[in-house]
Amino acid sequence: MRLSRYFLPVLKESPKEAEIVSHKLMLRAGMIKQQAAGSYSWLPLGYRVLEKVKKIIEQEQDRSGAVELLMPTLQSADLWRESGRYDAYGEEMLRVKDRHKRDMLYGPTNEEMITDIFRTYVKSYRDLPLNLYHIQWKFRDEVRPRFGTMRSREFLMKDAYSFDLDKDGATQAFYRMFVAYLRTFHRMGLVGIPMRADSGPIGGDMSYEFHVLADTGESAVFLHADLVNKPIPPIDTDFRSDLSAIFKDWTSLYAATDEMLDEAKFKTDVPEDKRLSARGIEVGHIFYFGTKYSDPMKATVTGPDGKEITVHGGSYGIGPSRLVPAVIEASHDDAGIVWPVPVAPFEVTLINLKAGDADTDAACEKLYAELGNAGLDALYDDRDAPAGQKFATADLIGIPYQIILGPRGLKEGQAEIKHRKTGERETLPLADAVERVRSLVEPQRRDKV
Repeated sequence: MRLSRYFLPVLKESPKEAEIVSHKLMLRAGMIKQQAAGSYSWLPLGYRVLEKVKKIIEQEQDRSGAVELLMPTLQSADLWRESGRYDAYGEEMLRVKDRHKRDMLYGPTNEEMITDIFRTYVKSYRDLPLNLYHIQWKFRDEVRPRFGTMRSREFLMKDAYSFDLDKDGATQAFYRMFVAYLRTFHRMGLVGIPMRADSGPIGGDMSYEFHVLADTGESAVFLHADLVNKPIPPIDTDFRSDLSAIFKDWTSLYAATDEMLDEAKFKTDVPEDKRLSARGIEVGHIFYFGTKYSDPMKATVTGPDGKEITVHGGSYGIGPSRLVPAVIEASHDDAGIVWPVPVAPFEVTLINLKAGDADTDAACEKLYAELGNAGLDALYDDRDAPAGQKFATADLIGIPYQIILGPRGLKEGQAEIKHRKTGERETLPLADAVERVRSLVEPQRRDKV
């Protein structure tokens, strides 16, 4: 992508309405634009990051055996009346009427709709287990939307729903999603720490939130410090590893939100030098809720003995539009964003220090083509602008590696590479620049765990 032809409306100053680092930087880097309270347009740079986050989520859901579909944003109130949640959900639900005066709602979640799909088509125990997921925009009418896309009213959600014959099967589905979430956050360059949590309006008796530690996190969290650097377990392609053992290994180390904190247990189970109190950003939540929805909505299958069995369910959410600012909160400096390679909008930016100089332009054009041929996601800053402005933009938008080329370096046959995260600079022969960047990027892509 050539920056001269791209839409990147960067700002020099932080808007007054922005309260936290990620909100400030997303506005300054031209990633989002507020349209109304808690509602944002995702501009090209931000949308590229969001799409990369979504891709990782989809890959790990598919790997776990979940099957993707897409459900409507507007839902019939009748389904929610069946489950008993239409009146109970509260004012966060945006209720509307269509032109025929039928009660509708802008879905805050999809347990009712997916249960209706299930009961319509799945009739036999032979079709279980089943896990269906989608990635869709949702709406919750927050009293006080704030912090940009961290707590917005309209947000993108990956929600998956499992169906099993009994509690044992549903528990295995829960473990499977637990491990899939560990992998998902790790691939994004994040440490997603599972914590005992309250089930809230979703319901159920087994619930874990995944939190990223950050000073601006909304939740107080308490955990065993070893969880911060705990290695992610390798999982075979079809998830035949002992998932319950992995779950028990991770949850044996204490971690809980303030709502679920057991101070006595925290002090008993965690040595004093390992106790960590911090702030956390919730980026995922998984629930086992048994027959909470299948009972009232009569979601049953015929069992091996011919009798009807009410299925057990669970739901599993990740917020892609919340993950983007969470990454920024966890990875930034005074100059701007520092993207991990797997979710960076571009992996490398090529900076032409003297656009309009024939030799430099020609060398940059050649280098830009080589970056593409090497499979690198590159942004070429070919603007007729001062070098300082180009450096500031590159640092602000956080591209992991910068290749810097100007007349002086070209005369000596050299290019400079800047590592955005560390600030390290290295000078090397121009002919080696592309391969050097590729060697830096490739190990960080984390296509596998």
